[in-house]
Amino acid sequence: MHDRLRGLYAITDARVTDPKQIVRAVEQALLGGARLVQYRDKGDDDARRAETAGRLRRLTRTHGALLIINDDVELAAQSGADGVHIGRHDAALREARARLGREAIIGVSCYNQFQLAQQAVAAGADYVAFGRFFPSRTKPDAVPADLDLLCRAKRELDVPVAAIGGIGIDNAAPLVAAGADMLAVVDGLFAQADIRAAAERFRALFLRGSPG
Repeated sequence: MHDRLRGLYAITDARVTDPKQIVRAVEQALLGGARLVQYRDKGDDDARRAETAGRLRRLTRTHGALLIINDDVELAAQSGADGVHIGRHDAALREARARLGREAIIGVSCYNQFQLAQQAVAAGADYVAFGRFFPSRTKPDAVPADLDLLCRAKRELDVPVAAIGGIGIDNAAPLVAAGADMLAVVDGLFAQADIRAAAERFRALFLRGSPG
């Protein structure tokens, strides 16, 4: 599974709630080469969230991509998503594993704390995420992380590493060079006039780093 946890990780904009609009945008990202999609919606409209997750599940399957649900283990289970992404205040990793099973992908936000990443890996996380690396409109108060954290994670952790926070095509290359296996992008992808073209530019960063 680790070989699938690489490339552009498209995270839906939680400020956009219309299922049709989300699906259209995600389809363009997938056509441009996104390999993972995270559905992020903190709203309380369970019916809308279930509809959107189901549509995204079908879409990602069509494109051979992975669907991860942010924060909501039950929605991940009910929608048949590939896994869930949890954070410091979300469901415990072991509880998520018990609910979703051994094959589920469980990612954990580790902010700028390497110790959190070590703990997550020891508890069975499939990938860890660090950030924010740049000022972020999505999470303006998020703690800053630096490239040394990615370098250390690449050396010492045996799981893929995602970088998140204010990532755009103009600042993404150093993150990949430092060891980021995935670039988790919101505005740098979905706030662009041409989502597919933006995704293609991110995808090219990983093609350059491929063997041969």
